[in-house]
Amino acid sequence: MASRPTINFTKLDGLVPCIVQDTRTRRVLMLGFMNQEAYDKTVRDKRVTFFSRSKQRLWTKGETSGNFLELDEILLDCDQDTVLIKATPKGPACHTGADTCFQETNDHPFDVHTLEAIIHDRKANPRKGSYTNTLLDLGINKVAQKVGEEAVELIIEAKDNNKDLFLGEASDLLYHYLVLLTAKGYTLEDVLSVLKKRHQK
Repeated sequence: MASRPTINFTKLDGLVPCIVQDTRTRRVLMLGFMNQEAYDKTVRDKRVTFFSRSKQRLWTKGETSGNFLELDEILLDCDQDTVLIKATPKGPACHTGADTCFQETNDHPFDVHTLEAIIHDRKANPRKGSYTNTLLDLGINKVAQKVGEEAVELIIEAKDNNKDLFLGEASDLLYHYLVLLTAKGYTLEDVLSVLKKRHQK
């Protein structure tokens, strides 16, 4: 996370508007207000906390529902008086039960980044019986071996015209490749960064 910004709390009697955006989908989830104490608590606890104007106290989103907003990043606008928070919601953001306070659906499409996030979560929070955790526990050599095996199987299927088998092997290779990246402590973004640099040459 970037260094803590200097926020101008003077314009609204000690408060600043705080826009919360889903890090993954980029959907705007809600708008709240922060004072200095709420901001400090958000940074410290890594969960978004507002100042409730109606209750006149700090209010951590999800403190009663469990639908916390896990802090990912804080950005400040050009006038330093509005905060944009990128967060990962742990449930609906609106008190009505809606995904957002603007009645929009906040769908998380399943893509390669979603799969990578699941693998990272398994590494951070192991689950009994998880194939991903079984692989990670076996170590780098075994994971690398599986990537090699899946690559060979994909090559074999590429020589035939069975769509289902080919796509199945392609899926297996992609999954095991992401497990290997995770085991090595790298991310897909690290790989894409290398490709981007090559593209610019």
